[in-house]
Amino acid sequence: MMDRAALRLILLGVFLLSATSGPVKKKQNVDIYSFYINSTVTSRYATTVITSRVANTLNESQEIQFEVKIPKNAFISKFRMVIEGKTYDGVVKEKAEAQQQYNKAVSRGQSAGLVKSVGRILEDFKTSVAVAALSKVTFELTYEELLQRRLGKYELLINAQPMQPVADFKIDVHIQEKPGISFLEVKGDLSTGDLANAITTTRADKDAWVTFYPTRSQQTKCKSCGEHGMNGDLLITYDVQRKNPKGDVMVSKGYFVHYFAPTDVPRIPKNVVFIIDHSGSMSGRKMQQTRLALLRILSDLDEDDHFGLITFDSEVSFWKRELLKATETNLKNAKSFVKEIRDRGATDINAAVLAGVEMINRHPREGTASILILLTDGDPTSGETNIQKIMSNVKEAIGTKFPLYCLGFGYDVNFDFLTKMSLENSGVARRIYEDSDADLQLQGFYDEVAVPLLTDIQLKYPGGTNLTKTSFGLYFNGSEIVVSGQITDNSVESFTTEVIAVSKGRNVTYQDTIMAKDPSDVPPENEDFMQRLWAYLTVKQLLERQVLLKGQEKEDEKKEALKLSLKYQFVTPLTSMVVTKPQEGEVEIADKPKEGGREHFDAVAVPDAAPYMSLDVALDEEMDQEVLLETETLFDVPLISLETPPIEESDADIIFDVLPTYSSPSMQTTSPPAVQVHSSRFLQPVVGQSKPLCFDVPVPHKLRLLQDSASEFSMNGESLSEQNGFHQIAFHYKMNHLLIVSTKSISYRNGQDNAEFLWGQEKTQLDTDGVSLVVLENEMNVTMGNIGVVILSHKKDGVMFLWPAIWEYPKDVSLTGILGKGDISYEETKGSQTLTLKINNKEWKTSLETVSDYRLHSTPVRECWLVPFQAVMEAEIADFTVTRL
Repeated sequence: MMDRAALRLILLGVFLLSATSGPVKKKQNVDIYSFYINSTVTSRYATTVITSRVANTLNESQEIQFEVKIPKNAFISKFRMVIEGKTYDGVVKEKAEAQQQYNKAVSRGQSAGLVKSVGRILEDFKTSVAVAALSKVTFELTYEELLQRRLGKYELLINAQPMQPVADFKIDVHIQEKPGISFLEVKGDLSTGDLANAITTTRADKDAWVTFYPTRSQQTKCKSCGEHGMNGDLLITYDVQRKNPKGDVMVSKGYFVHYFAPTDVPRIPKNVVFIIDHSGSMSGRKMQQTRLALLRILSDLDEDDHFGLITFDSEVSFWKRELLKATETNLKNAKSFVKEIRDRGATDINAAVLAGVEMINRHPREGTASILILLTDGDPTSGETNIQKIMSNVKEAIGTKFPLYCLGFGYDVNFDFLTKMSLENSGVARRIYEDSDADLQLQGFYDEVAVPLLTDIQLKYPGGTNLTKTSFGLYFNGSEIVVSGQITDNSVESFTTEVIAVSKGRNVTYQDTIMAKDPSDVPPENEDFMQRLWAYLTVKQLLERQVLLKGQEKEDEKKEALKLSLKYQFVTPLTSMVVTKPQEGEVEIADKPKEGGREHFDAVAVPDAAPYMSLDVALDEEMDQEVLLETETLFDVPLISLETPPIEESDADIIFDVLPTYSSPSMQTTSPPAVQVHSSRFLQPVVGQSKPLCFDVPVPHKLRLLQDSASEFSMNGESLSEQNGFHQIAFHYKMNHLLIVSTKSISYRNGQDNAEFLWGQEKTQLDTDGVSLVVLENEMNVTMGNIGVVILSHKKDGVMFLWPAIWEYPKDVSLTGILGKGDISYEETKGSQTLTLKINNKEWKTSLETVSDYRLHSTPVRECWLVPFQAVMEAEIADFTVTRL
């Protein structure tokens, strides 16, 4: 019963991995009778509250799902459930406190909550909870973000996908800007078709309101709408009046924020060198899109700009060995060079970047701004390949004179390396997604840095303390510099700001004094926003600096970021949010969780009786903290949520894990020597114990992994000598369906039609005759009849392999095979010399070992009791061996 089930939710914060999902099917006998999104933007700081009210209209308990998408740049700051009149609030705690709770959930085979990346700018927050017959549940999620100005505008993105038409659906947005609002525009999928008539905008001098109240009928009539209701975005773009070139300063309750974005400044001519990877991995559409983007970018250069073009594979090639002025003739010749760039060879990043630095250093020009832009899609594989040495070489060569911007094309690139190298040289890294608009992404990034206006910007606040970043190398047209801090003396009547910068080789100063107690700055209902804005920006910058720091300084800043995250209840890479529904009669939280994983997730409770195929994500605690910091770039780790029956009479742990920005499959700076693998180690879930069992199966082998004779379903896998996992997995269903999944390709036949898929392509889906196949970046979801399996693609020591995991099957199905064994129990019995376990009334010698959990993309290392195969399966390996897949 619901009020006897302990429900614990842990949100471990940061950025994540990426998955794309289609419209969610409408749940039967579930009525989302109210869905509100309320967003308040005060001086660019947005607080958004999503409230969903759902009724279970069945005469029995069932799982109710809550799923929303939020911006990746946001911090979740509140989650609440109201069930049967009782409220369960989340409390943010240090992530280390979540480990114990996390381990308990994992050991029982229960799934983690998930916040996963969806596309480029959104994360998917998903949870479900058992709700009693004819009862209701209210979900409320709050997140906060500082809107960033890019290309002259701010963007507030709100996603709506309630899974069904909703009788009472409302989006309310209120924007409050002290300088005044210069323009406002509403667009996105939810502004198309009949839905456009549901949008109302109202403008005043310093305020704007946007309401979106679609009827049930309108919710099925738009570009991305259908019978399951809306599935799309509302994008609100705006900018503010900029009458004061000294910037806008707002003060509230001892805190201030300074927005600096002067427009009355002449552009600075620039020296830009494009360093383009044209190694073999850039073949095909990547190279074509790169050429197209470069041609457009060259057309946008101003005549007083100077530019250079460098291409590299295992060798470095120059269009010209010096910077040339962007004259019509030079641009024409450069475009001819770009059109002839072809892919070939390996990747010598070190030599190429150093060549770009030398090109700029050889031709210094007074009153200009220099920029290096590197585009690559892979790791260094030629010349100097040691990442630490490359970063050291580049940092020494640049010597803080100009920024390096790194663009990582696709997911094979080591984005952590590019991020750190960029930050060490006053730049940023940006992922270019492999998609049809990759050329526009490249051009869009260049547009952001195309017009430098100021260099060497220093901001000073004589009456301020605990300041966020105050030193910036470049200020570009259309962007904005934001500084926040505390005022040392709250009794002062005025507050002074000073900005010192260089404009075309001459020093410029912007000085301003404002009244520190201006009552009109902040509405009373939002008067704490300034303090939260300061905390948000401080935590973001502290985490970003972790990439560059070492030793005690790194630890001190990490502690400060944790302190602020806890104080302001932000879910960050360092914290976890815990929501506890106590068992009947309990009035306090039983366990304070300790550190588990680090990424966002899907919350689903899995009953203890289910086979252990949990989809939680946890990274090794020893993982380098540097991976916590990338806020721009994420690496796909789609996970499948589990649909489970109501939970009866048992604890159910739901863990929301938010992982660090984990952007590259190859996190190591050097490749370890290949390890010979002599067996595959499998995890076996247990009940009533803290540690699972594990057992080894020698390689090579061909195994019956899963079988359901009643539905004529089977799954077999083949491994190779001295390799992890499986290199090929075959599915059989009924008499005519055959699916072969290998590390190279995927082939499906149903007796009449054939279909071929490749790993790494865009999301592809095939539905036919009781079979559903979904191929994602590094995962394949297979549903045949009522059995669902996910195949994960891994790479270790340069070798790709597959690993299967069950994610859906009916309770009454009797599964067999290596993966078909249900939860078992054991008793620990200590002998005179060794530890033994009593399993199925037999005693077996055991030892405490570790296993990499390949059912998860993050492959966390878990402790387990290693026992013989026969102890778990009650049969010999030969009984599970097949001669043909």
